[in-house]
Formats: sequence, C-alpha cells, structure tokens
Amino acid sequence: MNHHPDSVVTTAQGAVRGRRADRFTAFLNIPYAAPPLGAGRFAPPRPHEPWDGVRDATEPGPNAPQSERKLGTVDMSSYFGSGWSRGADYLTVNVWTPTSEGSDLPVMVFVHGGGFVAGSTRSALYDGSAFARDGVVLVTLNYRLGIAGFLDLPGASANRGLLDVVAALGWVRENIAAFGGDPQNVTLFGQSAGATIVGGVLATPQATGLFRRAIVQSGSGLGAFTTEQAARVTKAAADALGVEPHVDAFAEISDERLVEVASRLAGIDLQTETHHDPLIGLSPFSLVLDTQPAESVAGGLSAEVDLLIGTNTEEGNLYLVPVGNYASSTADDVDSTAARAHPDPAQLIETYQKARPEASFAELRSAIMGDALFGAGSWALADAHATHSESATFNYEFAWRSHALDGDLGATHAVELPFVFDLAQLPQLQGANALLGPDEPPAELAARMHDVWVRFARTGDPGWAPYDTERRATMRIDVEWTQVSDPRGQERQAWT
Repeated sequence: MNHHPDSVVTTAQGAVRGRRADRFTAFLNIPYAAPPLGAGRFAPPRPHEPWDGVRDATEPGPNAPQSERKLGTVDMSSYFGSGWSRGADYLTVNVWTPTSEGSDLPVMVFVHGGGFVAGSTRSALYDGSAFARDGVVLVTLNYRLGIAGFLDLPGASANRGLLDVVAALGWVRENIAAFGGDPQNVTLFGQSAGATIVGGVLATPQATGLFRRAIVQSGSGLGAFTTEQAARVTKAAADALGVEPHVDAFAEISDERLVEVASRLAGIDLQTETHHDPLIGLSPFSLVLDTQPAESVAGGLSAEVDLLIGTNTEEGNLYLVPVGNYASSTADDVDSTAARAHPDPAQLIETYQKARPEASFAELRSAIMGDALFGAGSWALADAHATHSESATFNYEFAWRSHALDGDLGATHAVELPFVFDLAQLPQLQGANALLGPDEPPAELAARMHDVWVRFARTGDPGWAPYDTERRATMRIDVEWTQVSDPRGQERQAWT
C-alpha cells in the first residue's frame, strides 16, 4: 500500500500517519490517555503527553493486560483475540475513515466485550473497514480490564475501565473532525461487557453531551455489583496476593501478577441479604454502582440520547454448549440456575415452562441464564429509557441460528457481531467449531444488519417502530425480519 500524503492527520497531541487502502484509511494505536503505570493504573485516565513529528499509526499496538480466554470447543479467537500484547501505552483508539473527501460524517465508537477481563481492538471481529466504506468514521478503543479496570479498591477511583471509555469519547470530541467525523453525531455502541459499560456511560453525568446515540448489544442495565458485593471480590484478590486491600499495596504489584490473580477469582459467592449476583457467577468483575444504570436512566440521565437495544434469542447457549453442559442439563440444573438469578426461583421456572411448553431442561436452563445475564437488564434499560419523550428507544432480538457445534450453538451470545461489522465472510468465523458454523452465513443478513446500524448512527432511526412501554415493538432479526410486540412478555414480567 502506498502512503499517500493525506494519510497524515494532526490531532491535539500530535500528527499520526495511517494506512491507506482504496476506500478507507485506517489509523491504529493512537493514544487517547496516558499509559496507566504503577499507582496510575488505579487512578482516572490522564491526558497523554504530546509527541513531536509524525507517529506511525499503521500497526496494531499493545492491549490491556489479560489472560488468554478459551470457551470450550468453540473457537472464539476472532472475538477475544490472541491474549495480551504487552506494552504500557495501551489506552488507544483505532480509527477507520472513508478515503474519499468527506466531513461531518457520522461517528461510531465501539466498546468490545470479554467479561470485563479480556478482549481488545486487535480482535479480527472489530475491523471497521465496512463502516468506513459506508460513510462512517468508526472508532474502536481499548480500556483497562480486570483488577486494573474494575476492582473496587479503597483509595482508588471506581469503574476505571468505564472512565477510560468516557476519556476516549472526550478524545473523539476533540479530534474526530480531523478524520472527517462530526463530533456532534457520535453513536457509542458495545457488546456484552462493552454493552454493559455503554449502559453505565448512559448513567454517567460527566459523559453527558459527548454522544448522541447509543447501541446496547447483549448488555445489561442491571449488571452492576453493589459496593458490598465488590468488596468481597476485593478481599479475595487481596488475600490471594497476601496484601492489604488498599490501592497503596496494589500499586506495587506487577501487571503479570494482577492478571494471574484475576483469573483465580471465579466462583466467589456474591449473594447478599438484598441482592443477587447479576452475573450469576460468570465474572467477578463488572461495574460497581449502588444505583443500577437502568434506575439512573429512569431518573432522567441520557434522556436526550437515542437508544437501540437488544439481545440474542439463545444468549445462554454460549456458556453451556461449548463446555459440554447443555445436552446433559437436568431439572436440578434448571433449579440451581433459577436460584442463583431470582428471589422466587420456583415461580420463575413455572413462567418459563408456561411460555415454552415444549422446552427441554437444556433450553429452559439456557433461557433463564440468558435472561438473568442480558434479557432482564436489557428490558429494564429499554423501559427506563422509553419513559422519556425527548429521544427514541428501539428494540431488537437477533434470532439467526448458527449451525456450529452440531447445530446446538444457535442464536447465541456474540453471534450478531459479524453481521453488525459486515464480516460474516471471515474464514475464521466459518467451520463446525467456529462462531457462525459450517454453512455459508447469509450475506444479505450481514449487509442489511450492518446497514441498519449505519442508518441508526446517521439518522437515529433504524427503520422500525419505536419501543414504548405499551406495545414494546421489537424487530426480530433473522433471514426474514419481523416486527413483533412484546415477544417475551411473560418472561419479562417475571423479572420485574
């Protein structure tokens, strides 16, 4: 690829040179905040020092300290990436922008998932070239993960990974016009932990005005730990490290050691007198807030932001099928899943059996798990947002079933991402154990879904009826698209 002279852009911190292709130019590894070192790993993000000359932005950079993640027999490498790429200067963005001269283009800023402990802008799934091809400036970002990002430590700022996302939005506000983007038309979107963070940003007063729309893909507006729950995780981490649970002690510990200890914190009982574990034991890290984002949004925060929100039909399958816990599910498994998730498990199970009279124990277990993690918290956030008339709320359910793992993976968690990014043709997503399965994925579905996301970013309207608390209009997305009203009404009511 020839470096064209106009692949140099000047930001407030200095000039960067990107990599130019026919229809887009990509700028990789641009810092939006200072490297988080020592005690700075537990402080709010600080501005990056300016640099002299032109910084090379043609190669991927380091990412947040993390351990490599595997999910049983399904190949999730395109999602999690290849683990930790070391380097201190990892609070960075990647920017894809159309090569043709344009200005005031819609901007989309993506927050990756990975259970608050993994993931990065290096993952193959987050290639923004299709967005740039379609006239959008696409930004992906790294944020602090695990202990550095989310452990609630006495003496440290809370929710540092979320503060990183807010800082990246500040960088976008200041710099994106130089890349052809309109700083007044920014859509913040994320998936899984990234979508839960987007919900948290909706509830963060200091982010007000930094973005105009938001998309929450399989997140939760009820996914935050209380400070009491978070303190249990902090105690376990401090005990494992043999130090006091205070920022001064943690500041001395290496990133390697923090990553290693974080991977051993699974399985802490977070049930308290007043609260269930919103992540039902899947991750010891989340946002830490005594008021859930859905409640803050109901109270009026982000009332001016348009919201597109949804989940996948079989979210829970990803946590059961690849690890061999799906087909073997028993009535006891259904009971224990419900007990972890809900104050009246028997009533919950009865509701799910009524709503799905033909369902196997495996299907019931997966459905309850998926709604505990994503469904209930997405319905709550949609309802909270829809009570404000100054912006619109739109709801979707992604129902296309992957044929991976002998057809059992289905419309599971994360399966919508290749369609949103229009990357369903990536070879590593196809195969018996790959996310999209052995069959050719429907190209029209990818084209249309990607178009709808772009259209929402451009106009605030994805092309179907807005969601309100009467009809609860929902677009069911499959090879055919069908608008339905309150498709999961019985189950939804069981969570409120």
